[in-house]
Amino acid sequence: MSRYARTSVLGSLAVAGVLVMSGTAYGGEDAVGLLGRRLGPVVDSLGPVGGPRPVDRDLWASATIEPGREGIVEVGGYDGVALKAGSTLTLTAPARTRVTGVPYAAGAYRASVALGGGSGTYTFVGTPSSAGEPVPGSAAEPDAAGGEAWKGRTFPFVLSVRPDAEPGTRLPDCTLVLRDAEGVVRERGTCTVTVGLPAPTLSRPHSGVPLSASPQAAGTAYPGAQVTVRDAGENEVCATTAAPDGTWSCVPGLALTPGPGRLQATATLNGVSATSEQINITVAGRPHTVSDGEGDPLQRRPRR
Repeated sequence: MSRYARTSVLGSLAVAGVLVMSGTAYGGEDAVGLLGRRLGPVVDSLGPVGGPRPVDRDLWASATIEPGREGIVEVGGYDGVALKAGSTLTLTAPARTRVTGVPYAAGAYRASVALGGGSGTYTFVGTPSSAGEPVPGSAAEPDAAGGEAWKGRTFPFVLSVRPDAEPGTRLPDCTLVLRDAEGVVRERGTCTVTVGLPAPTLSRPHSGVPLSASPQAAGTAYPGAQVTVRDAGENEVCATTAAPDGTWSCVPGLALTPGPGRLQATATLNGVSATSEQINITVAGRPHTVSDGEGDPLQRRPRR
């Protein structure tokens, strides 16, 4: 399994205010690129001189990535006019994140990450020839495959979220922009990156060991998260709040039913949640059946 969390971004590409400058992977940004990035929104609002106004759509997409982790945001869905060689797709990283990779491997595209990880860009350089070399699109019109350069494909951007980002927080300023070879914005909008919640652990009670009817449950979770332990029937066993050091523990308010069962912990904070792995348990004792006098059981309760 990939070490990245994979999230599909559906819908058309989007964003404003970033002038895409081609460069080598992990290359820097020169003065021209910096000036273009700052003036991009102004130029976009005016539209190309003597030409049609760029497509302006308020589209967005979303992803959820845990603090201190990397996640892949897959961008796709462009269905506009054909774009020739030199067209670019750029993702600008939201606050408290950085782009760490652009792993799409195809001969018709060149990928780069800006110095410091502020953005990542894919540039369509042309359809590969039979010899394996890119064939640039015509300067007069798009090449035959140019219309498919961005259609029917997804382009992955790897984002790394800072360890101190708070779960449940929506990180602002995640933007996407698709420009043609002349620098005109063809589709733009915003995407939302939400900081996910790390999964809690349930380290006690121990699996495979006969337990009392009220065993202590314990584990770790994100500090301040509400932790709820439930059984196989989704009944609440106990609940508590994770301490500042990330530890938590609670004891069932009601005795557990004797026999085999399962427990699982769920952590919740700021509207996001995560669950632990389930553990199998065995509670000592045997169920006591109460009959209605005709041999049919009414209920089951622990024998005392």
